[in-house]
Amino acid sequence: MITISLCMIVKNEEAILARCLDSIADLMDEIIIVDTGSTDRTREIAAGYTDRVFEFEWIDDFSAARNFAFSKATKEYIYSADADEVLDAENRERFRLLKETLLPQIEIVQMKYANQLQFRTVYNYDEEYRPKLFKRLREFVWEAPIHETVRLDPVIFDSDISIQHLAQESHAGRDLASFERHWRAGYRLPKRLHNLYARELMMAGEKEDFARAAAFFRASADDAGRDKEEIAEACCVAAKAARLEGDVVGFFKYASKVIAEEACTEICFEMGRFFEETGDYEEAAMWYYNAVYETSPILALQTGNDSLKGLIHCYEHLGCQEQVSVYREKLEEERRRQKQTAD
Repeated sequence: MITISLCMIVKNEEAILARCLDSIADLMDEIIIVDTGSTDRTREIAAGYTDRVFEFEWIDDFSAARNFAFSKATKEYIYSADADEVLDAENRERFRLLKETLLPQIEIVQMKYANQLQFRTVYNYDEEYRPKLFKRLREFVWEAPIHETVRLDPVIFDSDISIQHLAQESHAGRDLASFERHWRAGYRLPKRLHNLYARELMMAGEKEDFARAAAFFRASADDAGRDKEEIAEACCVAAKAARLEGDVVGFFKYASKVIAEEACTEICFEMGRFFEETGDYEEAAMWYYNAVYETSPILALQTGNDSLKGLIHCYEHLGCQEQVSVYREKLEEERRRQKQTAD
């Protein structure tokens, strides 16, 4: 049986920390909780489960805080958890069996992260695999009988454990503010973070969020160092920011850049919104239709429902009641499908 150190970073989690720890504490051989500046009872609650509670001065860097927590671990494996996670009875048993049978060659165990779509945030899937259990010390080995080389890729196991992500609220505002602080400080967002920034804006950003991010994504859209996918993401955000600000020239500049390459759901939706707002409901309906049926999303998979709503609004204005009924039924079907997936 392997031994496991639980490592968590927390801040002001008094409402949910005990719920998380009650679901996993007895499966752990060591509990390490790093507090990054709580002003509530978080540290007091943590102390009820472990004497290994540490303070870490927040420096606007989640990686630094997690690295500090990992540095305190002493067991064979490290389980990384957030306070808003819960293991139910069925998955507790799966975790216990994993602990008893995990082969020592496995270096990373991925677990299903569920209940992602409760809030319109960066996540596009209601359930996805995430690395959660890590071998603390990695053993490097040579491979191949000839032209031998050290194996660099970790040995990963996809488990059947499903973690419930029970967030109390959206973290979009906090995350968007953090992205902004970093790019304004001169940090060049790598491709993965560029995608997450654009995705979170398109799924959960408010008008003021787009206004603050517009300069970054306009520059990104013109950056020869960005690849095709990054430029398309940047144009989607820049086009929406321009529409929200009433900048017609800017809107068509960035929307047309995407359409010239390959139209996506997000840009078709933005075109629909533009023409709906100008009162051209026939043109708007065409673009909404393309958003739903003729294109694929690159950032926000939930845009389809908004496009169906747009079709309904347009056909209401055009007096086409038959079309209104058709798309209302489509919208209800999609809502039922999403609810079944979530359940």
